Amino acid sequence: MSSSQKRSAAASFVERHGLWSDQQFEAAAKAEALIEEQRLEVVRLSFPDQHGILRGKTVMAPDAARVMRNGCTITTTLLAKDTSHRSVFPVFTPGGGFGMPEMEGGGDFLMIADPTTFRVLPWAPQTGWVLCDLYFQNGKPVPFSTRHLYACILQKLADAGFDYLAGLEVEFHIFKIENPRFAPRDAGWPGEAPEVSLISPGYQYLTETRFDQIEPILETVRHAVLALGLPLRSVEIELGPSQCEFTFQPQAGLAPADAMMLFRSAVKQVCRRQGYHASFMCRPKLPNLMSSGWHLHQSLRERRGGGNAFAASQGDLLSPVGRHFLAGLLEHARASAPFTTPTINGYKRYRAYALAPDRVIWGRDNRGALMRVLGAPGDPATRLENRAGEPAANPYLYMASQIVAGLDGIARKLDPGPPADTPYETAAPFLPKSLEEALAALREDQCLAHGFGRNFIDYFVRIKEAEIARYHSEVTEWEQKEYFELF
Repeated sequence: MSSSQKRSAAASFVERHGLWSDQQFEAAAKAEALIEEQRLEVVRLSFPDQHGILRGKTVMAPDAARVMRNGCTITTTLLAKDTSHRSVFPVFTPGGGFGMPEMEGGGDFLMIADPTTFRVLPWAPQTGWVLCDLYFQNGKPVPFSTRHLYACILQKLADAGFDYLAGLEVEFHIFKIENPRFAPRDAGWPGEAPEVSLISPGYQYLTETRFDQIEPILETVRHAVLALGLPLRSVEIELGPSQCEFTFQPQAGLAPADAMMLFRSAVKQVCRRQGYHASFMCRPKLPNLMSSGWHLHQSLRERRGGGNAFAASQGDLLSPVGRHFLAGLLEHARASAPFTTPTINGYKRYRAYALAPDRVIWGRDNRGALMRVLGAPGDPATRLENRAGEPAANPYLYMASQIVAGLDGIARKLDPGPPADTPYETAAPFLPKSLEEALAALREDQCLAHGFGRNFIDYFVRIKEAEIARYHSEVTEWEQKEYFELF
């Protein structure tokens, strides 16, 4: 073996394939020092799957430095699963149903840490955590990795001269667990949901007394979120029973999507350890509850000069770039719906006069519109708020869809038309009424197919169609009540 071959063999997987930047190598050194200083025992390595759920493995702290640089194996079948954890691709056939030999046979790919995301978990004793990207054994990125896909789309935006900024406004529910449903008969794919009770009766929006009722658990969650370094801006009591909202300062690039992933996972883990159940499901099937949304505040920052590309210098509400970007979001809103609202349940939120949009329209600071435009001429905080999203959305796909659609609007110089003062009465295309309708729109959208890649669109649609097929095969309570006695 030559000297160069020996050096190559001694180098880590990350070094051999040039996967880290200088910043990441520096962050890895800091993470390793932190592991020793705080005498951590384990490090969790996690990756966001196609549904925006964190999956991964836990390694012993003494092995963490080596594993971060050389990867941790994890089965490829995790990318073949729907929300019930059932594999919907024939993984034990040639190509594994993906047409790729790397994905067949239930083999492994590698989780490679992004050390800039390393954190010590405040709720789990002596535990570190790091977000990972997925690579095949040959060093190529896994094309179905949603974080990688989003990073590629961010690069296209950078090539066009902009950075993407996003602020999160996330609604969710917290309940007290009465019965976790751990009896063997409750197990299944999926298992039975826990029985819960409310922690506030609701319908007193932003009232001090209602906030104080649930503040003890919110305090615990808040401390954990701040300890993770997430840019928390506000904690609010929402209109519905047991419903609250957390908002975050805007961040650039991967950071807001990573923050959403860690936030959702942290909230669920912290609440569960305290005997509570946090749910980011859009519309839980419990009496008198309100739907939850995830409003995405977004703008573009000019890479040359650093200014807000949406801010108008004259009397207009938006700059030409901002208007074109807005028009692109409207043009592709129906096709983007599977990414903003990826669950069957989420479409039950699109109802008129329910503080949720029901049609493709924009308005000036109007909470009934799909796209709410906030700002004023010269205002550096000028932004577009997409009110379509549900809190269960995969943040990488949600944000990627916005960039792809917005860039198309800029490239084609699209016009968004006039704003709507009465968004629930203005004539405009309706948002999809179901996930099936949304997927049909996605299949036909050439812009999103080009931006995401046709292979990814086909992959995503197949997984969601499997979810829909399972839904339609179930006999619902409505059917039992409607037909069982009548016929």
